Amino acid sequence: MPRSVNSVAKRARRKKVLKQAKGYFGRRKNVWTVAKNAVDKAMQYSYRDRRNKKRTFRALWIMRINAGARQHGLSYSQFMGKLKANNIELNRKVLADLAMNNPEAFKAIVNKVK
Repeated sequence: MPRSVNSVAKRARRKKVLKQAKGYFGRRKNVWTVAKNAVDKAMQYSYRDRRNKKRTFRALWIMRINAGARQHGLSYSQFMGKLKANNIELNRKVLADLAMNNPEAFKAIVNKVK
């Protein structure tokens, strides 16, 4: 019995990876083995950096809240502690947005917790 090779699936798989490698420089976009390695590495980076993005945004929000709170004589930790004590449940994303784009509202929150 002759050997059976599923060339259709093989071609589809390679085509999918080469499509993902579109826009890469040099042989990374059109040579199967190089493109496969490049796409695999890109997927690892994207998986890792989807988690890192959450960390970096949280750090950015904390910096903005800290800057806003210090303008009103509180440190970040004091401000967040007083928010929790007063049962004000605004997350860091919203607080950072208020501190940056709506200082009057942020000042009202600071005055409420002081």
